[in-house]
Amino acid sequence: MSASTGVPRSRVPAGRQTAPRDPALTGLRTVAALSVVGTHAAFATGYLNHGYLGAMYARMDMGVAVFFVLSGFLLFRPWVRAAADGKPAPSVLRYSRHRMRRIVPAYAVTVVAAFEIYTVFTPGPNPAQSLYGLLRYLTFTQIYTDNYLGTLLHPGLSQMWSMAVEVSFYIALPAIASLLLRGPWRPGRVLAGLAALAAVTPAWLMLADLTDVLPNSAGMWLPGHLAWFVGGMALAVLQTIGARCPAIVAVPVAGILYLAVSTSIGGAIVGPDPWWVPTVKAVLYAVIATLAVAPPALAGRDSYSRLLASKPLVWLGEISYEIFLVHVAVMALTMHLVLGWPIFTGSMPGLMTVTLALTIPAAWLLHRTTRPQTSARSAGSSAESARPRCEAASFSSGLSSAAVRLEPAGKNTGS
Repeated sequence: MSASTGVPRSRVPAGRQTAPRDPALTGLRTVAALSVVGTHAAFATGYLNHGYLGAMYARMDMGVAVFFVLSGFLLFRPWVRAAADGKPAPSVLRYSRHRMRRIVPAYAVTVVAAFEIYTVFTPGPNPAQSLYGLLRYLTFTQIYTDNYLGTLLHPGLSQMWSMAVEVSFYIALPAIASLLLRGPWRPGRVLAGLAALAAVTPAWLMLADLTDVLPNSAGMWLPGHLAWFVGGMALAVLQTIGARCPAIVAVPVAGILYLAVSTSIGGAIVGPDPWWVPTVKAVLYAVIATLAVAPPALAGRDSYSRLLASKPLVWLGEISYEIFLVHVAVMALTMHLVLGWPIFTGSMPGLMTVTLALTIPAAWLLHRTTRPQTSARSAGSSAESARPRCEAASFSSGLSSAAVRLEPAGKNTGS
C-alpha cells in the first residue's frame, strides 16, 4: 500500500462524510454472499470430499471474513474521520439505534419463520427447536454455551453464529474506538494499537485449543475473529492518510494465499487438525479478506473496482444480508422437498442454482418489508445529517463452519 502526499482523505466537506457508500463495496458483498451459499451447497452435496478442489470449496467460507472486514472498515470509519478532523465522536446512541434497526427486523422474521417451518419439516436432529432455543437465537446468544452443537445448533439457522459475533463487535466497537483514538490524532499509534488488538485472535485460539479454560465453542466468539474486523479498521485509518492498494497487487496475492490455505495448513476436511491450524487459518483469512477489500476501500478506480460496481453485483449486494439470512433454510427445503436428494448427494452447481432462484425473491421481499426507511432530509439535507455517522450497510454474513473445539481439540465443524 502506498500513501499520497496530498491532503489527508479525512479532510473532506461534511457532505462527503455522509455520501452514499461505494458501490464497489456493495458489489463485493455479493461475491462474499455467493461464496457462503457455494460452500454450503458443496457441503450438502458432498463436494467437500473432492480432494484439493473440495478443500477450495470449503475455503469459500472466506465470505464471512470479507463481511467482517467490511464491517470493521465501515463502522470504524466515522470514528476515525471525527478524530482526524478534531470533531466529536459519533453518537453512540444513534450508532446503536442504526445497528438495531438495520439487522434486527429481518433477522427476527427469519428466525421465527425458521422455527415455524421446522415444526413440520424434520429432516434430521434439531437440538435447538424449542422455546429456549428460539429465545437464544432471538437474543444472539446461541453460541455462548459449552455444547453448542449438541444443544443449540439449528440446521435451518446454522449460519447465524456469525450474527452473534457481529453483534458482539457492535457492542464492543464504541469502547474500542474510544481507547484507540484517545488523545491527539496519530495514525501510526492507532495502527500499532490495531496490531495489538489483532494479536488477540491467535492468542485466544491457542488458549481455546490447548487448554480447557474456555468452553468448547469459544473459538466461535468475537476474540477468535477479532483480527478480521481489525483488518477493516486498519483500512479505515489508512484511508484517512490517502493510502492506496492497487488491485493488480492485492488480488493476485490474495489468490495465492487462498490456494495456500486450501492445503493442509488450512485444516483437513475430515479428521483432526493439529493445534496450530485454527490460528494459522484465522490469520490467513484476515489477510486474504483485507486484501480483497483494500482496493475499493482505498478509493481504487481500477477494473477490479469497476467490476464490483457493476449493476448486477450492486443490486444483489443490496439484498446480500437477506440472502444470507434465508439461504440455509431454503437450501434444506430445496434439497429435501424440491430436488429430493439425500444429504451428501447431487450436484453442487444444481443445488446452488435452484437455491438462489428461490432465495433471491424471498430475500428481496424480506429486504423491502424490513429495511430502514429513510427520507431525503435524514439522508443528508439537514445539519444533523452532516455529523459523522456510521454507515447503515455494514452488517456481516457468515456460515456454519466456525471453529468449535471438539474432541480432538481444534476441529472445525461444517453446516
